[in-house]
Amino acid sequence: MENSIRLVKKISITGIILTKTGLHIGGSNNAMNIGGPDKFVVRNPKDSKPYIPGSSLKGKLRSLLECFLGEMSIENSKKRIKGQDVIVQLYKATNNPDHKAGKLFGRVGDYQQPSRLLVRDSYLISDEMPNTDLLYTETKTEVAIDRITAEAKPRTFERVPAGSIFNLEMILNIYSNDNENELLKSFNTALKLLQDDYIGGHGSRGYGQIEIQDLKFESRNKSYYDANSQ
Repeated sequence: MENSIRLVKKISITGIILTKTGLHIGGSNNAMNIGGPDKFVVRNPKDSKPYIPGSSLKGKLRSLLECFLGEMSIENSKKRIKGQDVIVQLYKATNNPDHKAGKLFGRVGDYQQPSRLLVRDSYLISDEMPNTDLLYTETKTEVAIDRITAEAKPRTFERVPAGSIFNLEMILNIYSNDNENELLKSFNTALKLLQDDYIGGHGSRGYGQIEIQDLKFESRNKSYYDANSQ
């Protein structure tokens, strides 16, 4: 008989994301915008409110946990940039069945495993927004200086302002062959690392600092989903 596993429970994880500094997760420039920002944020097309894609949040959680646990490999690769061959370092997740990040976020390759963590998109839920120059957002102009010519090159970014609040919703699937305590420990570690890092772009220049608040865990076992249960 083949070995089989079953879904034991789902753990619903909810809370809120508070932006401590301006947040920029890039979206597409859908229209000509003379005099507007050079870089736009991603918005929900239904109501034009900015949101945090689940892919951005999950990818950041995974990369931070992999770096923290030393579960990444470094490979040198040759690339041609502006007519010159340069060596760049590529960081990749290692394909090891014992690595904790892979157990939580999934693996590909010889030891494939689906992700145990499902991350929803996070939507803006702030009741009151500051008086900003754009709808739900602000603009921030920065100046890049050419190190050879000293020429100033201004650029304008659209940002979600500090103090904005987004909902947070994730689901952690627990299977019969999983170590639940290990998965929860990895998840909590990744969440702590995220709050001492950033999401979105330009984090080294102050963007994207967040705080997770009102975190709640709700365990839903077989009886919760059983069609015969009331």
